[in-house]
Amino acid sequence: MEVVITSETGQAGRIGAQIVTDLIRKRPDAVLGLATGSSPVAIYDELGRLVQAGELSLAHARGFMLDEYVGLPEQHPECYRSVIERDFVAKVDIESSNVHGPDGSSNDIQAACAAYEKAIAEAGGVDVQFLGIGSDGHVAFNEPGSSLASRTRIKTLTAQTRADNARFFGGDVEAVPQHCITQGIGTIMEARHLLLIASGEGKAEAIHHLVEGPISARWPATILQMHPHVTVLLDPSAAGRLEHVGYYEQTYAAKPDWQRF
Repeated sequence: MEVVITSETGQAGRIGAQIVTDLIRKRPDAVLGLATGSSPVAIYDELGRLVQAGELSLAHARGFMLDEYVGLPEQHPECYRSVIERDFVAKVDIESSNVHGPDGSSNDIQAACAAYEKAIAEAGGVDVQFLGIGSDGHVAFNEPGSSLASRTRIKTLTAQTRADNARFFGGDVEAVPQHCITQGIGTIMEARHLLLIASGEGKAEAIHHLVEGPISARWPATILQMHPHVTVLLDPSAAGRLEHVGYYEQTYAAKPDWQRF
């Protein structure tokens, strides 16, 4: 696991976008794992800038979303398909038809979950998976207690998660769906490169467990310690509980240029 503590505004977005740029140069039809929420927006913004400047094209890339609410129509502004369209697709030149998400409107959710797993596999798997982290250590909608070997499935949202997400629904917690479809932790762990970005003091405890704590379903993100290629991009506040900040800074500063990303 590589921990990068950024010191400049926009640095995390630039690093994340550079990882994608290097991948696309090698494989124009690469598969990107797309996350919603505020964490990856800095990367999406920088990718959009590069595309608009003619320095990058995602025209042949493909994308798979981490999760989707159950029961929200696709045209709903907080349906995650709509969010990804706003936050990512509209900023770059990827084809909307090449961005896939689990079918939260299906009448057979179990079949929809199995179909999504199959679609990811048939695409060759995810090359770079964007991730955020919850203050309780969840990734995607894999809340504390989730199986560390789980696959795409339906999950019931906790009261805390619904309360946290109510701000996107006009403050009305009752408008937040009770269920979602989410990639499982086992599914996420099959991506070839995991790119997690976090900022703010509210994420510091979860980051401490992710990087330096024992692996436990109590903090689901800790399983990322078992992945061979993980990049964690943090601002100083999110890194505030880490005990070995000096080590992370020194190793990143001394990293050979050929191994930079």
